[in-house]
Amino acid sequence: MTTTTDPIWLRHVEGFGEVLIRPVAPTTDVDLIHDWVTRDRARFWGMRDASREQVREIYSYVDSLATHHAYLIHRDGRPVGLFQTYEPAADPVGACYQVQPGDFGIHLMVAPPDGGVEPGFTGAVLAAFLEFVLADPTRRRIVAEPDARNDRAIARLVRAGFVPGPQIDLPDKRAQLLFLDR
Repeated sequence: MTTTTDPIWLRHVEGFGEVLIRPVAPTTDVDLIHDWVTRDRARFWGMRDASREQVREIYSYVDSLATHHAYLIHRDGRPVGLFQTYEPAADPVGACYQVQPGDFGIHLMVAPPDGGVEPGFTGAVLAAFLEFVLADPTRRRIVAEPDARNDRAIARLVRAGFVPGPQIDLPDKRAQLLFLDR
């Protein structure tokens, strides 16, 4: 269980700013996360109808797992994204494809734009997130499984180097598997 909201990763990204990643604190961060996941733009996150208490319970549960983790990513002190990592063998996705040693799963949601759209913003957030994930040399392949209808997320991941795999049926969605080899 997470006991700190201290940063676990901090980098200056040239032309973007200071990027800080820290674990989600379910009780402290619930208002922010609830606001983000219940917006229409987050419909593929699957929590649009969740109450504030349900969001807190979900992230408290994630926080209790050794195989799944949730993080907030900040830019220059302002939260700009929510992401989760998981071990595919300990997740329903692992029953849908042949998990390889070194596979590591991700989910990423970029925060609602604050002050308008900024070209390159999502790419910079994704690049920082992937640098954080790949800092562990045991992670040899990154697995993503966005909703198959989420064309924007799929296209963004492909632009970042992910290769599409098969579509799979998960308990809550039809998903597009994508893989990024180290």
